Amino acid sequence: MKRTSRFQAILAICVLAIGFGPLMVAAQTPDASPATSDTCISGPFEEKETYTIGMSQANKGEPWRQAMNDQIEAAAAQYDNIEVVFADAAQDNAKQVADVEGFIQQGVDLIIISPNEAAPLTDVVASACAEGIPVIVLDRKVNGDQFTMWIGADNTVIGEHAGAYTAQWCEEQGFDPCLIGEIRGLEGSTPAQERGDGFRTGLEANPAAEIIASQNADWLRERAIPVSQSMLQANPDLNVIYAHNDPMAEAALISAENLGMDMDSMLVIGIDGLPTPDGGLRSVIDGRIDVTYVYPTGGQEAVDWAVRILDGELPPREIILDTIEVTPENAEEVYQQFGGE
Repeated sequence: MKRTSRFQAILAICVLAIGFGPLMVAAQTPDASPATSDTCISGPFEEKETYTIGMSQANKGEPWRQAMNDQIEAAAAQYDNIEVVFADAAQDNAKQVADVEGFIQQGVDLIIISPNEAAPLTDVVASACAEGIPVIVLDRKVNGDQFTMWIGADNTVIGEHAGAYTAQWCEEQGFDPCLIGEIRGLEGSTPAQERGDGFRTGLEANPAAEIIASQNADWLRERAIPVSQSMLQANPDLNVIYAHNDPMAEAALISAENLGMDMDSMLVIGIDGLPTPDGGLRSVIDGRIDVTYVYPTGGQEAVDWAVRILDGELPPREIILDTIEVTPENAEEVYQQFGGE
């Protein structure tokens, strides 16, 4: 397949991050075991003038997911024979199942899916495999092994580092107990489970660090505002807010401001680290969120591997992407690296 020039500035957040800050969680070596014929690989594929990829997105309500779509679109533009058709499930499992079924009926050449929740999307992904359509699972996961490959960051590791950072901060501040409120993502999604479990593992370094409130806000800023307001009203002595993404961390700050609370003595942690004017990197620079973690979308990698699969290459079972811990000390540098303006 002929490839045109790269747009590195546009896709900078997908590039492997190197050399910044107190922590960089390095990308792990892909699973050495490639996908096999019984785990959703078909081919050889018919050579075509244009290949169609169906992209099934969990929702576009999160800025991070819109960034994923934008980066997939820009990555596909690098190839002169790739067309991407997007579908938005709007956080509706039934809608996403129907979207994938539609792609199967349309006879797309490959499907990229970022599932809303794991279990409800497992069977329809397996159905696509049974029809001979390769499936790249991006970010969130499905159950079983009936997909071609998975690409994403390690949410458990990110959660562990957030927990370890919190445990150390609580010790340095002398808080005993150190009271934590957690605002979780969509409960049936694998990142929410992994970010929560990892965080709890990281907290084990400090027995004084204690989660006393935990509530789901579905990754959405608008939902997290009433959730965080109720949490702060019920627990005015919280020392830490750990939000599973940056928009929900921002929502907690809005709630605190509405309640007239002083957030200067509270630690606020988010995840995503988008280099946009309203993203997490800018929020750390501006002194709102204290810590965030760059969470690459994998859009560039998904398109690149889609092309390689359609060219007949057998992919690894998984690719784990880099992340960076972003604090006030390195936020400006990371922001500039990822093309922030």
